[in-house]
Amino acid sequence: MADTANTRAAELPHLRDSGLAKGDPIAPPLTMATIYHTPGDATGFAQYGRYDNPTWNAVEHMLAHLEGAPCVGFPSGMGAISAVFFALLKTGDRVLLPSDGYHATRALADRFLKPFGITCDVRPTSTFLDGGFDGYRLVFVETPSNPRLDICDITAVAEAVHKAGALLVADNTTMTPFGQRPLDHGADIVVAADTKAPNGHSDVLFGHVASRDAKVIAAVTDWRATAGGIPGPFEAWLVHRGLETLDVRFDRMCSSAEVIARRLQGHRAVSGLRYPGLESDPSHNLACVQMERFGFLVSFELASEEKAEDFINNCTLMQATTSFGGVHTTAERRSKRGDAVPPGFVRLSVGCEPVEELWKAIEASLDRIDG
Repeated sequence: MADTANTRAAELPHLRDSGLAKGDPIAPPLTMATIYHTPGDATGFAQYGRYDNPTWNAVEHMLAHLEGAPCVGFPSGMGAISAVFFALLKTGDRVLLPSDGYHATRALADRFLKPFGITCDVRPTSTFLDGGFDGYRLVFVETPSNPRLDICDITAVAEAVHKAGALLVADNTTMTPFGQRPLDHGADIVVAADTKAPNGHSDVLFGHVASRDAKVIAAVTDWRATAGGIPGPFEAWLVHRGLETLDVRFDRMCSSAEVIARRLQGHRAVSGLRYPGLESDPSHNLACVQMERFGFLVSFELASEEKAEDFINNCTLMQATTSFGGVHTTAERRSKRGDAVPPGFVRLSVGCEPVEELWKAIEASLDRIDG
């Protein structure tokens, strides 16, 4: 059967089927164990909770199915990113990061990698190929970038990075494997915060690392076990449950975002609108090539900080909060988080509400601040 998004979605809820005996639960059990029964030689068996857990294994199996590669789970997206950095880098290495991506990645590099003698440079996502990659051990991209939604050509970057002898890491948090699969475009490693759309209910932190390089997976797994950066079984169980509906939620969120982005184009209060699905967006042509969907995030600018706060805080079907990817539509004025954006810049995460009702609420809030 061809490996398509629909095929992966159809198979996802049935990954446990082949191992089920009569009377077994369809949903995976929640295993809350730190020790296991290990008489005699326990080689090949679970032994201690820092190294293994059946509930982790279940959610990692689902993520691996979606990524088309082995996956290792972590207690957050930043836990996954940290594992890649600390498992694969050493003193004297150079790292390249996006200057316009998630700010915590840069903060981690600046505060914790530099003191170990690791050089960290930054470059804008939209011009990420400029300057080449000679001398780098690891190159990290985030596409679409958070929060401006700029895009870089993963295939072209991967080719150039590999020619320079480096590894390419792609943060795929904004898209999920249903929207984009960077490993298929040449990335060596994918990291993601499953806190967002994969779990989808804004009630658990989780992250994962995916790679088709066995040495990378071994190094990251060893770092997790040794450093203790492990996910909790209950958190893994919640993510497993969320993943079973990811295809349905993601489809609705992306479809609604396309409708809302097109309507925002025509509203007089909105400027600087960015959404890869719009033909007028500078990233549109590239997005059509490397993305399976255009995503559920939309960014735009309002006239001032006050108007942005008013719009967000008084929209009846919108939560004023950080993070994104849940069933609730959320928005945030990102300059208050330290991003280099105008004071009235808004990142909108479209949720699962019926799109016409959601648009009415958004339009009413925009009309009020523009009145």
